[in-house]
Amino acid sequence: MPGLVLTCSEANVLILTLNRPEARNALSLELIEAMNEAIGSIEREAASGAARAMILAGEGKAFCAGMDLKGVLSDPAAMGRMLHGLSSFLRRVRRLPIPTIACVQGAAVGGGCGLMVVADLAITHAEAKVGYPEVSLGVCPAVVAPWLMRKVGPGRARAMLLSGGTITGREAVALGLAEQLTEREALAPRARELAGKLAGGGPGAIAATKRWLNELDGSMEDAVHDRAADLSADVIAGAEAQSRLRAVMGE
Repeated sequence: MPGLVLTCSEANVLILTLNRPEARNALSLELIEAMNEAIGSIEREAASGAARAMILAGEGKAFCAGMDLKGVLSDPAAMGRMLHGLSSFLRRVRRLPIPTIACVQGAAVGGGCGLMVVADLAITHAEAKVGYPEVSLGVCPAVVAPWLMRKVGPGRARAMLLSGGTITGREAVALGLAEQLTEREALAPRARELAGKLAGGGPGAIAATKRWLNELDGSMEDAVHDRAADLSADVIAGAEAQSRLRAVMGE
């Protein structure tokens, strides 16, 4: 039986695929744990020089539909573990010494949009549904906020996170959430083409450049990200979030 995360290698490009298509790759605790296990392997491959680029993808119609709402309601106590696990994964993707590409073939919502913007580059198609609807659900998008701010700037990030809702892939490219727009059926080959091009750069130069960019934009500051996970967990455990989430789930 396939796992929740699939990894494969094509030449010197690693592909990490979220494999929970029946749930639109929603982020359950089990999926997040599998993601962190997989990224550990990729870290080792990158350190050894066996991997020179990584593609982050999602199986099925959605890239990642965000946090698993059923999991939040059935086990609120696990929410802190989920958020800290997601925060850890986002940091580990950002700190890989190799270029990373998010191939966003479908919905990238909430935490899923966080996966999209934490990558070095993102490609999507015009009709993809992306964004951060958390505040409408009574949830604080603290974990993804630092990455969005680094991607599009504080003004645009503030407007998006406070307004909630979603936008199209075309709008996402115009706002800077993604770098390239292509036809949906061309996304996977385009991602592989781009990854192959990036993998051709000098590995030492790329690693040094990524490390320096991460220092400049604050991506190395663990305290901020730990605090963000705690803040999100506290808000989700509150009565407002639980009530709104139950209403969405029809409970």
